[in-house]
Amino acid sequence: MIDPVLLKIGSLEIRYYGILFALGFLIGYFIIKKIGKEFGFKDEETENLSIYMVISAIIGARLFEVLFYDPSYYFSNPIKIFYIWEGGLASHGALISLIVFTVLYAKRKKINFYKISDLYIIPISLVAAFVRIGNFINGELVGKITSVPWAVKFANYEELRHPVQFYQSFYYLIIFLILFNLRKIKNYKEGLLFWSFLFLDGTLRFITEFFKDLPKDYGFYFLGLNLAQYVSLIMILISIIPLYKRFKQ
Repeated sequence: MIDPVLLKIGSLEIRYYGILFALGFLIGYFIIKKIGKEFGFKDEETENLSIYMVISAIIGARLFEVLFYDPSYYFSNPIKIFYIWEGGLASHGALISLIVFTVLYAKRKKINFYKISDLYIIPISLVAAFVRIGNFINGELVGKITSVPWAVKFANYEELRHPVQFYQSFYYLIIFLILFNLRKIKNYKEGLLFWSFLFLDGTLRFITEFFKDLPKDYGFYFLGLNLAQYVSLIMILISIIPLYKRFKQ
């Protein structure tokens, strides 16, 4: 496995996770600059909004991780809450935070919610793909034991396991490509990209979670499903009708 720490200067560690996270946002920002005008945004608007989005995503992702996935660890080591470069950012927390922020921002600026969400959901899916690669390098959220030819040996684990982080990184990349091209379809309806993301991410996340080998005290389990799968089911259910209406139109 790759050492998660790329460079260490004294007590300062530069990790691949942080680099990939930043790289994802940087590429996402250039994508927004490129297609923002298609959604009626000026460059200055997307510059400011992108900063708010990044801050909102990080706060939401960290809070969700701390409060719902591993509270005992973080409450025992509160300083670690701020060590976001080491990993531990819950994608569902980021998504929820971004939705709440977008609703409030759209209301304040008197902008259609879907105008913002359809634009930003495109690079968000790409950022998620980069973050999952960071999870892989960190050796976190590992898969179950397997004998498939592409199984991986993670540090601190004896057996070969599913590289489930790559599974999820790959499907986020596919979602990005779908959304990027879906915006060009004839008779495009606002909200199509946003609801498509919720449905696709919810479905694929629900499936790939079965390949993860998470500690029983990580989040919660009920009827054989983990927290991420229940959130994914909600995403699927609430997106079906809006998606049906838009494709029907």
